[in-house]
Amino acid sequence: MEAYKSEFIEFMVESDVLKFGDFTLKSGRKSPFFMNAGAYVTGSQLMRLGEYYAKAIHDNYGDDFDVLFGPAYKGIPISVVTAIAYSKLYGKEIRYCSDRKEEKDHGADKGSFLGSKLKDGDRVVMIEDVTTSGKSMEETVPKVRGAADVTIIGLMVSLNRMEVGLGGVKGALDEVSEKYGFPANAIVSMAEVVEHLHNRPCNGKVVIDDTLKAAIDEYYKQYGVK
Repeated sequence: MEAYKSEFIEFMVESDVLKFGDFTLKSGRKSPFFMNAGAYVTGSQLMRLGEYYAKAIHDNYGDDFDVLFGPAYKGIPISVVTAIAYSKLYGKEIRYCSDRKEEKDHGADKGSFLGSKLKDGDRVVMIEDVTTSGKSMEETVPKVRGAADVTIIGLMVSLNRMEVGLGGVKGALDEVSEKYGFPANAIVSMAEVVEHLHNRPCNGKVVIDDTLKAAIDEYYKQYGVK
C-alpha cells in the first residue's frame, strides 16, 4: 500500500470522519462503519484532504485535465482544496466547478454552476466524498455533459465502500464506470482500511478489533461485491 494511502486512512480516523459502530445509511442499509466528509472543518484538515485527493488523481489520471467538478454540497470544498493542492504539488492550474442545488437568476454569475464555466473541449475529473450506491452520479453526470461538450476522464472518491450498487450485482464504482463510460476510483478501499487498522492502534486505540472485524465481514456477506 502506498504511504499516502495508509496516512489517509489514519487521517480519516483522527479527523472523526470515518466512524465505526451502528449506522443507518441513506440507502437504508445498516452499516458498522460510516464516513462523513463534512467533519473536515479546520484549515489544516482541508489542506491535507486536498493533497490526498491530488495525489490519488495524479496517480490514477495523470495531469491531462482542466477542471475538477465537485457536486453540491460536499463536493464543493473538496474540489476547491484539491485544485489548490494540485497547484502546490504539481505546478498545474486546475479550475474548479460545482453545481448549484437551485439556479441563481441574478448577478454576473447567474446560472446553475459555481466557479469556472465548463467549456467545449474541457477534460473533467469528477470528485466526490464517497459513493455508496452511485445514485448521485445520476444527477451530476447529465448536468456536466449538458453544460458543454466536455470529456469526463474519471471519478475520484475518498472511500470505495465496496458495496453493490443500484443494480444489486456490481460495485457502485464499477456501475458508474460501465454506465457512463469513464473510470471510477477511490483514494482507498474499505478492504485497505480493514487491512491497515485491524488490531493496530490508531490515534491511541484499536478501532477495528476482532469483534468489529467480524461485523464488517458479516455486512459484506450481505452487501459486498461478490
